Order: sequence, then C-alpha cells, then structure tokens
Amino acid sequence: MIGCRLVHRLPDGERLVVRLTEVEAYLGDGSDPASHAHPGPTPRNATMFGPAGRLYAYRSYGIHVCVNVVCEAEGRAAAVLLRAAEPLAGHEAMRRRRALSAAAQPAELTVGPGRLGQALGLSLDDDGRSLLGGALTLHPPEVAVTRIGTGPRVGITKAADLPYRYFEAERDAMPSRWVSAFRPGRPRRRRREQPPRGGGRGT
Repeated sequence: MIGCRLVHRLPDGERLVVRLTEVEAYLGDGSDPASHAHPGPTPRNATMFGPAGRLYAYRSYGIHVCVNVVCEAEGRAAAVLLRAAEPLAGHEAMRRRRALSAAAQPAELTVGPGRLGQALGLSLDDDGRSLLGGALTLHPPEVAVTRIGTGPRVGITKAADLPYRYFEAERDAMPSRWVSAFRPGRPRRRRREQPPRGGGRGT
C-alpha cells in the first residue's frame, strides 16, 4: 500500500489527495494480541471482519480518529492502519481541518494517524465505507516505490516485536520526511487510589 493514493471528494467539491508513506498491519487470526480483532467480533471492530476494500475507523485514546483499510475476505479479520501520507492536493483544506497556521511545517498536516484522519475530514461515521468507488477511493501508485523499510509498530506494548510497520525509505533505509518518528509503547499506569479526605481537625 506504500505509494497508493487516497482520494476524498468532499460534498463542497473540494478534492483531497494524499500518497501513503507509512502503514501498520494488524491481524485477526489469533496471532496478534495488539489487533482490535484479537478477542473476536465486537460492535466496535465488526468492519475489520470484511469484506476487504472498506474503511475501518476508530477513536484512539478518546481523541483522534484513526483509519484503516480492511484487507481480508469476509469473516477473516485484518486491516492496515494508515499512519502517514504526503499531501498532493487540497493542502489549504487540510490545513483548515488541522487548524494549523501558515507557518506550520508541511509534515504536521498528515504525518501521524490522528493527523491524517483529521486532515482528510474522516470521522467515525466513515467506518465501513467502501474504498472501491464513490467519494472516498484508494488508487494504486502512479510510480512504484522501490525502497520500503520495515520495523516494529509504533506505541504498542503487545506483540511489540512483530515487524508489521512499513514505510517509504530513502538511502540507507532511513524513513522519508513523510514518515512519523518511531516510539515504543509504554504500559499504562494505573491510577493510585486517593485516601478519603478527612472531615475536620484530628482526622
């Protein structure tokens, strides 16, 4: 999927186009505990179970909407998270959606899964949308990408060693400027229970 173009034609006639530069694979065959599909079908992950060619959207940490491309036949869960892209058309519209100033770096538009979803104007309402036709479509690369790097996925703690992250690479296998920085996952800290407050002096 590296090099593929994602095109979103908005109701107002705006056309947003990006070229995918970084993705992560998540499996549903029982071998990938980091996958949303690992526990089996739920209302949240139903789209991951096919058919292929649809968008799977979910909210991350209650803030960002992240989008994936479903890749397996119906009943076999698997999806590829879209982590980063190079904007090709609709830069100003993406900038407005990201609420960025004119001085912001170009990579701030679409590098990072939350940024990418926001820039493209995608939401949880887009979960299950077909990418094979209509206003949101996925197209093959115009030019083949010859250098693709791999490595562990970003910011997860389960199955963290699986090399399921793919990205456009430059010389010496270094990521291009349209690829997010790698960071390992950190276990979430449990909140410490606070002792009840006393009602007055001497408690």
